[in-house]
Amino acid sequence: MVIVDAQQNIAFNAQQLGLDYTRWAWQQRHDAARADVPPPVASLRDNMMGRVGIVFGSLQVLSESAPGLQAWQRYTYRTAADARQLALWQMDTYRRLADDHEGIRLILTREDLDEVLETWRDEESIGQRLHGMVVKMKGAEPVSEPKQLEEWLEYGVRIVAPAWRQTRYAGSAGSADGLTLLGYELLEVMAGFQVLLDVSALSEQATAAALERYEGAIIASHSNPRYFCQSRRCLPDALIRRLAERDGVMGIMVYNRFLRNDWHPGDRKRGVNLSHWVDAVDYVCQLTGSVDHVGLGSDIDGGYPYRALPSELDTSCDLWLLRRSLLERGFSETETAAILGGNMLRKLKECLPNG
Repeated sequence: MVIVDAQQNIAFNAQQLGLDYTRWAWQQRHDAARADVPPPVASLRDNMMGRVGIVFGSLQVLSESAPGLQAWQRYTYRTAADARQLALWQMDTYRRLADDHEGIRLILTREDLDEVLETWRDEESIGQRLHGMVVKMKGAEPVSEPKQLEEWLEYGVRIVAPAWRQTRYAGSAGSADGLTLLGYELLEVMAGFQVLLDVSALSEQATAAALERYEGAIIASHSNPRYFCQSRRCLPDALIRRLAERDGVMGIMVYNRFLRNDWHPGDRKRGVNLSHWVDAVDYVCQLTGSVDHVGLGSDIDGGYPYRALPSELDTSCDLWLLRRSLLERGFSETETAAILGGNMLRKLKECLPNG
């Protein structure tokens, strides 16, 4: 079984924090331990040891006017041209990782995906396995206009979320704004190229409109049920059902705030464990009547303090423990494989072009 994690911030953290994805997380934590920055928790080696064979690596840029910016978030944009340059810098990070390391593949086509999956057969040793990266644009502000999306596809982007914070294309979580006219045009261009649409962090109005209008494959890469947290960043039941009707998949985050309504930033780490993550998975399964519409979008490296992750998680290596937690809850081996990888792979296969 291979795990597919639909949300890690690899290039963003390299840009903002200077993290080196090829080094163990604990090494980087030891070398530069600082209380004012989030600790390194994900790396190539940690992911491979945890059988996280494929990650959706984000391109994420921050506006200089965004509320709540942290001191370590040094690189921000003022204009769309600035946003484009920051995203190109991050895109270059993914390309260089693939160019410089034989064990890393940028997944651009179905053939690339098949090549990576072939190395995860049980008889292969870990040294022979490939780590696949699918580049996801987390907020479309770097796209200067919808028709310019084709250029980003040539660079290697395969998944697009129109907004993470408010953009020219759509309202974000907590906003009353829906898709803009440019947003509808962007969806049309995306559909023409069979791009995988990510509705994570869109406003409820924009999410509903996208689910209604978009004709291609859809995911919510890292979006937990609102039942467990009243944040507007989480999806209400009606939108989860609608996502399932579109055969979409939502990735459940391992962020404590979205796993327990009564969790607070000052709480100790052991207040949340992986059974709470399984609760969220099971809730989606019960709500939709199937295991087919839920997966993992950990966002484990999302800039949180260490105590904001469940007690069992130290680095992304520990994401493998999710398998045991699902099996202990009564999910079968087949269902567990679907939740931790198969469902996201299904959507990915729908949108990847042939080589």
